Amino acid sequence: MKAYWIAKVNINEKKAYAEYAKRAEVAIAKYKGKFLVRGGRFEILEGKDKYERNIVAEFPSFNIAKEFYNSKEYQEAKSFRDGKADFNGIVIEGFSTE
Repeated sequence: MKAYWIAKVNINEKKAYAEYAKRAEVAIAKYKGKFLVRGGRFEILEGKDKYERNIVAEFPSFNIAKEFYNSKEYQEAKSFRDGKADFNGIVIEGFSTE
């Protein structure tokens, strides 16, 4: 069953975040992930949201999404983001009707 990595971000230092994004993209691809949403226009229809950027990446499975997050490649990318962006990230298993 597929899994989705969902992140909400406020960028504090654009140059550092750009380096993070470039490296994270490589790590996501290595773990057979693909971006479904990467920034873009959005509108809050109900409730509150304090983040300016939304990201959704799809992975083949929940375990692979976790492997990606814990990988050397992603943790190295993350080091460029730490302290330079407010970040909220989750991994969630997809829904199946089977």
